[in-house]
Amino acid sequence: MIHIPILRAGKPYASLSVQEVAHIQTRQPFVRVSQANRGLVAKDLNAGAANKRALDKLSVSELVDITRRAARLFANADLPLGDCVQTPEDYVRQVSGTTGMPEALCRANTAKIQRAGDEIEPILGGLTRGLNLSVLDGGWCDQKGRFLSYICQTDALGAILPSNSPGVHALWLPAIPLKVPLVLKPGREEPWTPFRIAQAFIKAGCPPEAFGFYPTDHGGATEILLRCGRAMLFGGGATVAPWQNDPRVEIHGPGQSKIIIGEDEIDRWEDHLDLIASSIAANGGRSCINASGVWVPAHGREIAEALAERLATILARPLGDPDAQIAAFTNPAFAEQISGAIDIHLKTPGGEDLTEKLRGDRLVEIRGLKFLNPTVIWCEDAEHPLANTEYLFPFASVVEVPQAEILNAIGPSLVVTALTEDSALIDDLLASPHVERLNVGAIPTHQLSWDQPHEGNLFEHLYRQRALQWARRAG
Repeated sequence: MIHIPILRAGKPYASLSVQEVAHIQTRQPFVRVSQANRGLVAKDLNAGAANKRALDKLSVSELVDITRRAARLFANADLPLGDCVQTPEDYVRQVSGTTGMPEALCRANTAKIQRAGDEIEPILGGLTRGLNLSVLDGGWCDQKGRFLSYICQTDALGAILPSNSPGVHALWLPAIPLKVPLVLKPGREEPWTPFRIAQAFIKAGCPPEAFGFYPTDHGGATEILLRCGRAMLFGGGATVAPWQNDPRVEIHGPGQSKIIIGEDEIDRWEDHLDLIASSIAANGGRSCINASGVWVPAHGREIAEALAERLATILARPLGDPDAQIAAFTNPAFAEQISGAIDIHLKTPGGEDLTEKLRGDRLVEIRGLKFLNPTVIWCEDAEHPLANTEYLFPFASVVEVPQAEILNAIGPSLVVTALTEDSALIDDLLASPHVERLNVGAIPTHQLSWDQPHEGNLFEHLYRQRALQWARRAG
């Protein structure tokens, strides 16, 4: 059986405590993952300053080059995996085998991670607003007669990671060229991607000390969040709630992303159906940037019915099928609970599942795996319990409200795509503190611009500008 070790400053460590993760199809143990207890995590984090010094020896320019090489190695090379060697195809099958994500989507996410590494320079440029990053090599620089200085606020970036989609790991990649080591706690079903990224960086020439990889329990994850000066936390509402007001922790929780069609575009709604459908269904609907709501001032029922016809053609398929677009649930009971919750909410008047009559059952079983087929709900008003709900599969509600009421009705949203040229509506969206990312025009919610921040700015999370005045002697 495959064994994935802990990485302590990049060095593999086999623990006496292991967790076995089953293959989603066979339900037989598939991989043994060494577990780090809370004490081990705390002990290793005491060496954070020494690990950072190893990374500080390289310039930002050198680390950018390493990041590009690592991206290519991640996508194309055979890399260490415990006592084994993992090929790129092994990686795809392994991720699919424990997460339920179709192999085709695993390959697409591999390309997404490689693209983030290839484009690391414009990403850093966006995060730093074009700052000359040589300032991080010496702590200061003289820019046109003005002193600039930045101070790193941590010896390591802790990351409590999810299992929903491999592509999310592209978000912490910039930490390495920003000279901040990583302390990674992988999701239970998805240890593969963070471990492979670490191995790719090490093979590309990155100091091994830059990587800690700690599969651990809730106590170990808490230790990472408490001891790392800065951290990223991925999870559902209950997971992230205790840390919402901790400035050291960057929260990546539910997205509740939306499509809004303005009054000026609503009569041309058919022109936008492909964009709306892809925003809902891309990547199996498993990302926080998938649209879970479509808010319109008119033609709501028509839009919902047409959207249902589009999404009803996407059906669950075996994970190895090249046309598969929907992920299986690692916990079949969870799929049943979600479908049951939707049915309970549909008992409230004013909500209707428009996809069920087109494609049959929402909950289906294929080769022993449980899937949820795409679902479009027509909500007659914004108060319906399904009008502003997010689930881990292609699910969206269509809600019709007057344009003047939309912003108050939609609530906090990670991404809003506004299909409009109405300057007043655009101004209102720009002024809204509840819209994290704003796409104006025909841009799907899932289309990221890597040179723009995502749920916070990682550079500003890791660094702060310090005032520097220097009375230097002439000559």
